[in-house]
Amino acid sequence: MSIEVKIPQIGESVTEVTLASWLVADGDQVDEGDNLCEIESDKANMELPAETAGVITFKASEGDELKIGAVIATIEPGAGTKKAAPKAEAPKAEAKASAPAASSSTGDKNFPSPAARKILDEKGVSADSVSGTGKDGRITKGDALGASQSKPAAASKPAADIKPAVAAGGAVRTKRVEKMTRLRKTIAARLTEAKNSTAMLTTFNEVDMFEVMELRKRYKEEFQKKHDIGLGFMSFFTKACCLALQQVPGVNAQLDGDDIIYHDYCDVGVAVSTPRGLVVPVVKNAESLSMAQIEGEIKRLALKGRDGKLTIDEMQGGTFTITNGGVFGSMLSTPILNIPQSAILGMHNIVERPVAYKGQVVIHPVMYLALSYDHRVIDGKESVTFLKTVKEMIEDPAKMLLGI
Repeated sequence: MSIEVKIPQIGESVTEVTLASWLVADGDQVDEGDNLCEIESDKANMELPAETAGVITFKASEGDELKIGAVIATIEPGAGTKKAAPKAEAPKAEAKASAPAASSSTGDKNFPSPAARKILDEKGVSADSVSGTGKDGRITKGDALGASQSKPAAASKPAADIKPAVAAGGAVRTKRVEKMTRLRKTIAARLTEAKNSTAMLTTFNEVDMFEVMELRKRYKEEFQKKHDIGLGFMSFFTKACCLALQQVPGVNAQLDGDDIIYHDYCDVGVAVSTPRGLVVPVVKNAESLSMAQIEGEIKRLALKGRDGKLTIDEMQGGTFTITNGGVFGSMLSTPILNIPQSAILGMHNIVERPVAYKGQVVIHPVMYLALSYDHRVIDGKESVTFLKTVKEMIEDPAKMLLGI
């Protein structure tokens, strides 16, 4: 009797998902625990494992939008034949990232999973140049993400995606049309909702980074040796924000109908850019973590975000968010609220500028900070006080570290 493979319940608010990619081929023999496909929700991606061994038959295709509980495949218990050739539903990557059919002695060696094949195709990387770390040498999504790009991604797109046009002078221009991913749709919807449903305002300040950078320079090697992790700026800002949130609890509050919910803890979301788009994993109880613990948790979440492995729990429940556009060179911006949160701090590029320091004009590294907030919950006094507190903590880090 065949076993149905259904879309599982992912989270209370998730009612629909997208079948992002199959990780096996139609008709494959799968083992219990083998990852069958990757599911994309509006919060995170997850892989769906097989509950039993047998031969799989697809009932849904990549890109299908499916309700929770929908049947996507059946598994017929019993022996079957493991297929090494690409499935028929995925011609998109065959021309760019295919490998010779494997013999019975080599199994799936150097043959990419559908998800990996898609990534290799976008990078323009041949599967022959990638060493697989998966079962029987199969190229996994992680292998594909780590593969070096050999040519521009646009050159590897199938001709059907390219729309050529001839401009004045005979130059050929092209444009490419791609369907929005579920994550990108969700980002678009949430940002639009944030702009339309909140009384958002942004206030700015500048912070002299000299003392923090000197402290970091002085202790970074010792910190690395003791904690086996680098000392970055995010831990300083996360710690400073936690202290400021405790002093100005309104910035850590959320509007719920006619009520305002105040939190006595700081679950700080850290915006992370991934190949799929921006995600905001949450550092839980950041106020109780040491600098090393904060650095470790941010690194762990960032790596999981990059690999598409974040869980629903790791993405939910934030009370405040920090986003760092400075890593991309941004000098100043007005970040949009991560609703239902009431405030978000934007960090920016560090630039040397003349500043007044202990009665003298000196050249110091300076960063502009931007705090966007919901004016329905947070008054101007609270927003300015919060931002000023963060500035004071960063400019005198000893005060922050000593809890003064």
